[in-house]
Amino acid sequence: MTDTNTATADAGTAGRSTNMVFAGAVLVGALVAVLAGVYGRAHDPASETTIKLFFTTTLHFKAWATTAILLLVILQLLGALWMYGKLPLGSAPDWVGPLHRFSGTLALVISLPVAYHCLWSLGFNPEPSGSRRLWHSLFGCVFYGAFVTKVLVVRSKRMPSWALPIVGGVLFTTLIALWLTSSLWFFRQFGIVV
Repeated sequence: MTDTNTATADAGTAGRSTNMVFAGAVLVGALVAVLAGVYGRAHDPASETTIKLFFTTTLHFKAWATTAILLLVILQLLGALWMYGKLPLGSAPDWVGPLHRFSGTLALVISLPVAYHCLWSLGFNPEPSGSRRLWHSLFGCVFYGAFVTKVLVVRSKRMPSWALPIVGGVLFTTLIALWLTSSLWFFRQFGIVV
């Protein structure tokens, strides 16, 4: 076997190895999504108010919190594009990385009481008519599965180079779908009030 053949074989093995690591991260994320859905469906929803802070109702809190999460994630997207040189702004300054991580952490922290209320108080809502609530339940489960997958992809040194943009895109798209089926719907039904 020549050195060229050995190098080609090693590259093929490394490619399969990184793909397997990515597949493992996707499977863990899928497990999280399925477990969230199973929990939301299996337990009896409490149908109680959980948190509303200074908002009129819990639903007002959730609509505004989800809007804040969306804005933070847009900031995350812009930061990532800048760090990877995809914006025509030159190299990203040193503060972009920490701001990117902080905005992602803050988005996750804000999302937790929203998800808690959705799962514990409302449960998974599989209405047979393909309603907004069914889609919202599905998107919520996929969001947390995609989030777990993204964290695993970011933290692993053995992921394929295409993994982070794909998972980040799924996460961002799922958040848009969540916002459309919750906050936008709520603001159209009840107005933009606190």
